[in-house]
Formats: sequence, structure tokens, C-alpha cells
Amino acid sequence: MAPSTSGRPRSRLSTAERREQLLRIGARLFAERPYDDVWIEQVADIAEVSRGLLYHYFPTKRDFVTEVIKAEGERLLDMTRTDPTLPVAEQLMAGLDAYLRYVEANEDGYRALHAGTAIAVDDVREILDHNFAEQGRRILAVLCPDGEPPETLRVTVRGWLAFVVAVCLDWLKYRGLTRDQTRDLCAKALLDLVDLPA
Repeated sequence: MAPSTSGRPRSRLSTAERREQLLRIGARLFAERPYDDVWIEQVADIAEVSRGLLYHYFPTKRDFVTEVIKAEGERLLDMTRTDPTLPVAEQLMAGLDAYLRYVEANEDGYRALHAGTAIAVDDVREILDHNFAEQGRRILAVLCPDGEPPETLRVTVRGWLAFVVAVCLDWLKYRGLTRDQTRDLCAKALLDLVDLPA
């Protein structure tokens, strides 16, 4: 193990592990601070790596924030896949359970995705739009498996996804509801909107 700048021994990470570490640090910083207040050098200092190494992975701050948001978006989509053989309401509940597990396990990443000021970056907005579109597509495929969904339903689902984000951000900030109450609130909102039994 190599010594760190703090005098503690530092273990060597693989390329993938180091990249993941840097992205996690970035998620925390972008969740907590305005985009302009995050310096890529801070990430290197926290990770106790050289700035040259960090710039090797991410040449600019724009590249870095884009990769942070992309990684979190992919993580969220991967964690929220459901079993298509389940009934609609069960798929919804399973998807929401998985979504809330992601929110709990990746609080910084979730807040960076949806509440951080990095969304002002064009590339980040494109990633968020893709993420929302894919989540909406999955839900619409469950609700309308045999045909093209009507436009009113597409708009309803997209609005509901924005509602879920707002509810989850409130839940993270205040913890006024339990996890199950949060899930049930989100599920009931969609089931009522699309007139499906809870």
C-alpha cells in the first residue's frame, strides 16, 4: 500500500474502483453545492489522488459532472427493472420498492440527479431527459402492452414521474413519512390517475 497525503496507508484501487470512487465523491459534492462551487481539484483532494490522475479520467469539470449524472441515471434504471409477468399493480409496487431502495442507498446521487445545480449543464439535461423518457416508456409498456398509448396517458405518466421525484426529495429532506408510506402514496397517485385498482 502507498502512503496517502494524510499519512495513512492508502490501498491501490483498480481502474474501475477508482473511477467509481471519484464518481461517488462527485455525486456528494454536486448534491451539496452549486455547480460553480465544486472544483474538480477538491475531488482529487478528497480521494487523495493526484490532480493529474483525476484529469486523466475526466478532462474537464463538465465531463466529470456529466459522467456523475450518467452513472447515477444508469444505476437507477438498472435497479428499477421489474418482472413483466407480474400484474400491473404488482409491477408498479415492485418498481417503486426498487426505486426507493436506490434513493436510500444513493441519497447523494439521487439529489445530484434531481436537485443539484449541475442540471444547468446541457449534457446533464439530456441525460435526465433520457432517464425520464426511459422510465416513462417502461411504465407505458406495462399500461399499454398491445398498442400505442394515448397522448393523455403519456403526459400523465411523465407528470407522475415528476411527482415521484418531488415526493422523494421531500422524503430525503424531512423523513416525515416512512418508506412504505412514501411508496404507497406514489403508487396510489398513479393508480388513481390511470384508473387502475390499487
